[in-house]
Amino acid sequence: MNEYIKELSAREEEELRKTIRELLRQSCILETKYDAAKGTLKDNPRYGFCMRHREFLTDYFQVMGLELVYDPQDHFFRLTGQGAGSERFGETSTLLVLLMKLIYRDKILGKGLKATVTNLEEIRRYGSETGILTRKLTEREVAEALSLMKTHQMIELPCAIADVEDGTPIYLYHTINVFCSGAAIGQLCRKYGVKEEADENA
Repeated sequence: MNEYIKELSAREEEELRKTIRELLRQSCILETKYDAAKGTLKDNPRYGFCMRHREFLTDYFQVMGLELVYDPQDHFFRLTGQGAGSERFGETSTLLVLLMKLIYRDKILGKGLKATVTNLEEIRRYGSETGILTRKLTEREVAEALSLMKTHQMIELPCAIADVEDGTPIYLYHTINVFCSGAAIGQLCRKYGVKEEADENA
């Protein structure tokens, strides 16, 4: 590994360090990211870097007991394994992830890929209609859930989390389907009588 790093330019070595830190922090690197200012998707240069150095990154994380998984269909890299930080979801956050999964599924099936935008008002409505949310969540609970989902590249926001209001657009990434354990989501689906198709990709 040291020999590989020595062959990199100073700029590439710094990019490698940034990429490793990013994967350890947020678990996922997507091919495209949502540009809130323009309302469109844009290429993520970090994804291209992962593609070029995929073999080294795979070996590097393997030494740490982690696995770098590449999804060729949905075009993202995901770091898995103990310490990757992808399972740190409390029940409230998991409930909101489940609601996001349902919203994402309905929008994909009904309006296509360009319609994967929601907001807190719609999330609460889904929660009420499905019986998943039986009480009003505190601002702190919502903020913590949004922070986790943003960190792990499930959503994108056009503003700081503290500034998110009922109608603020929340862009949903397809990675909403790969977080939280399948068992946890499945248990919640059964508990609230939700069709488990929402969990088929978890």
